[in-house]
Amino acid sequence: MSEIIYKAAKYIRKSYTDDKNNESESVANQRRQLDSFIENQKDIEAVSEWVDDGVSGILFDRPAFKQMMADIEQGEINCIVVKDISRFGREYIETGRYLRRILPAYGVRFIAINDNIDTLRDNGDDLIVSVKTLLNDAYCRDISVKIRSALHAKRESGEYVGACPVYGYKKDENNHNRLVIDEYPAGIVRDIYRMKIDGLSALKIAETLNNIGVLSPLEYKKDRGLPHPKGGYADKDGSKWSPNTVIRILHDETYAGTLVQGRQSTFNYKIKDIIDKPASQWQRIEDAHNGIISTSDFELVQRIMRLDTRTAPGGDAVHLLSGILICGSCGGRMTRKTVPHKGIKYKYYYCPTTKKRGCKDAVTLREDELHGHITECVKAQIANIASVDAMLAGSDAQYAANAIAQEYLAQIDENKRQLNQILHFKNGLYEKLVEGIITQKDYKSLKAKYTDDEVLLNAAITTLLSRHDDALSGKSERLRWIKHFKSFADIAELDRRMVISLIQSIRVIGKYELQITFNYQAEFEKACAVAKEVA
Repeated sequence: MSEIIYKAAKYIRKSYTDDKNNESESVANQRRQLDSFIENQKDIEAVSEWVDDGVSGILFDRPAFKQMMADIEQGEINCIVVKDISRFGREYIETGRYLRRILPAYGVRFIAINDNIDTLRDNGDDLIVSVKTLLNDAYCRDISVKIRSALHAKRESGEYVGACPVYGYKKDENNHNRLVIDEYPAGIVRDIYRMKIDGLSALKIAETLNNIGVLSPLEYKKDRGLPHPKGGYADKDGSKWSPNTVIRILHDETYAGTLVQGRQSTFNYKIKDIIDKPASQWQRIEDAHNGIISTSDFELVQRIMRLDTRTAPGGDAVHLLSGILICGSCGGRMTRKTVPHKGIKYKYYYCPTTKKRGCKDAVTLREDELHGHITECVKAQIANIASVDAMLAGSDAQYAANAIAQEYLAQIDENKRQLNQILHFKNGLYEKLVEGIITQKDYKSLKAKYTDDEVLLNAAITTLLSRHDDALSGKSERLRWIKHFKSFADIAELDRRMVISLIQSIRVIGKYELQITFNYQAEFEKACAVAKEVA
């Protein structure tokens, strides 16, 4: 009776987490070892080779592995040869299921050379297999923990750990964990922010970029041979600029120099489904790299995006006062309309709620008159701020800085009080658990809550201390608002940037009465109080 010749598949796997300096794990070395082994086996014939290069052994949906299993189901192979069990799989339960149930059900012989396992020779001892697969599983868990910890530490230090930098940035050639500005696309990003501040809609911005032949972010990266996401909704040839792409760029803090990472994660090292983490768990590092957009312009655009700034039908940009002009009677947003009369188009603002729908004192204003009133109010506010600035000049400026610094110290003291209270509660939790006052579930929940509050308060104290030091050295943002207003001192007429930058809201109380709330109103009032004290 002739000896059975087993048709074998050589299975080779190399994980992206394998030690790059360990040649024994390389694909070439595994192949040599398998070939050498099979050459000395008279009852084994190699008929196929399957390689999963750069694929984790935790999951079994590997491309080459699935094709090998398809060959087994079709009866083309009845033997698998691997370097060791870890190459076949590292997950304890699933690896055991394949070795104990699936492969035997198909009559497949399994050989792991280095582990001295051959199911035909009765040396595939179940205990040995169990121990080795359990150790391989533990190894994966340990590697996962180390990688997650290393990535967390890098993010905390402001290092970029992603594969594809956002449009406008590239990885530093000398340090791939740092982002540097890619000048050409950075100029496009600046244009996008400028157009948005000037009142253009996201759709109009996208159309403008497409019309002048600017490559979309994905096409630009493809054209330059740069890393780019694959498999996403925009991963298709010839993709153009879209409103969604523009909006994502306008909302991305990266362009203001803040690195935001850790937005997504997986459940654990075995379950690879992506989950979105809440914003409170993101890792945000300010001034991690040079910003393409100034912080003030970024914040200005965020405010614009929060306003109701829909364009009129057929229009390219929002109107000058869109989202800011409010009816003083009902609190609704006022609307702009055009009324033609004898060949002349007159423009008005009115409350669309009307008297029939509940607005008792609706007012209609001509646009040119309204703009004139607002311009005069803005000029008067700038003049008032300039006067306060003059009163606080010289030695008095330090007095103002000290006053602001004292406010920060007061808040720091309050935060420390809250922190001490939280630590007191947290330290007493275990005692309450032992005494049976709270359950184990409540203990874990409260401890986690107190820990989160502790982290937030410590971060707030650190931020306030930095602002306190800035105030004493004259670098405080609370002192820069004066310069912000004075930069518009030479205004001739209103534009969208000026309106959004200086005005929070305009309430129309009557035909000749406006209630304008300026930005930094609280800071202005405090500066006036300090000016009176030093006068």
